[in-house]
Amino acid sequence: MLQRPDQTFPVQTNGRKAGLIDKGPYLMAYEVYSHVYGPQKALIEGACRGGFSTCELIAFLYARSFPKSEWRQRVDEVFSNQENI
Repeated sequence: MLQRPDQTFPVQTNGRKAGLIDKGPYLMAYEVYSHVYGPQKALIEGACRGGFSTCELIAFLYARSFPKSEWRQRVDEVFSNQENI
């Protein structure tokens, strides 16, 4: 498991080195993820797949700017256009 300060979470990047993101935006993204796909504690506890990818973070944070009733639609919108990210 990636060792990290308590206030950061891992991000899967296209580079050789894993990225990190502050706790605040990560938890905002996780809120959307949980709403769309269901909770996955391992994403918070650090034992799951190295965190979100950069594309996932973009999708979840983008969706969060809309009403909760639109989150799934907005996440799908980003993923359907991910070749542009």
